[in-house]
Amino acid sequence: MSTPRVVSLVPSLTEAVAVSAPGALVAATDWCTHPAGLEVARVGGTKNPAVDRITELAPDLVIANEEENRPGDLDALRAAGVDVVVTHVRTLPQAFAELDRVLAACGVRSRPGWLDAAETAWETPPAFEEPRTAVVPIWRRPWMVLGRDTFAGDVLARLGVHTLYADHADRYPRVPLDALRAARPDLVVLPDEPYRFTADDGPEAFPEVPCALVGGRHLTWYGPSLAEAPGVLGRELRKAVA
Repeated sequence: MSTPRVVSLVPSLTEAVAVSAPGALVAATDWCTHPAGLEVARVGGTKNPAVDRITELAPDLVIANEEENRPGDLDALRAAGVDVVVTHVRTLPQAFAELDRVLAACGVRSRPGWLDAAETAWETPPAFEEPRTAVVPIWRRPWMVLGRDTFAGDVLARLGVHTLYADHADRYPRVPLDALRAARPDLVVLPDEPYRFTADDGPEAFPEVPCALVGGRHLTWYGPSLAEAPGVLGRELRKAVA
């Protein structure tokens, strides 16, 4: 069986396929930064992919995610006769199951070692002995935070960090800064995507609360980075409260 021609519209899946099925990827989004030096056609962003460009590449498969990609774009690809696989990931176990499904669809015959290593790494993650509460902004102007039913929230929970808006009606609620401060979290977790929080942009809004600057690739991606994510995130969280 020949290797399928795959277009990825999800950065973490791009990395997973690139390292597990060399030669399968023919295109990816402009935001697909890993693995470094990936040389494939670029087809726009996750929210605005160039549907015509994708169909011109005649892929056997497009891989997408129900949260990162818009239904209208995926429907347009299906209408053009393209097979689309859409992942649904809200928890770590779902991530592992969806990775197995996607890699099989991309022609991977045996489970890659990095995926086994990732599951092993998360069996005993370095969680806080005493759980911490956290606010996790993902945007500012306006401020938006992790709410209910999110993959990042599940990842943090396994490290002993409870997100204070985990029971909110919205998955990514808009919450005024005054309310975030009034929630009195033990910790503020500031990822570098989708908003790029930095040491000079974010912590100043929470002057009396420890702030952990973390990489979005370890907090929100489900792919090869999962193998190192518990160790990396654990160190960054502990450093903030030390």
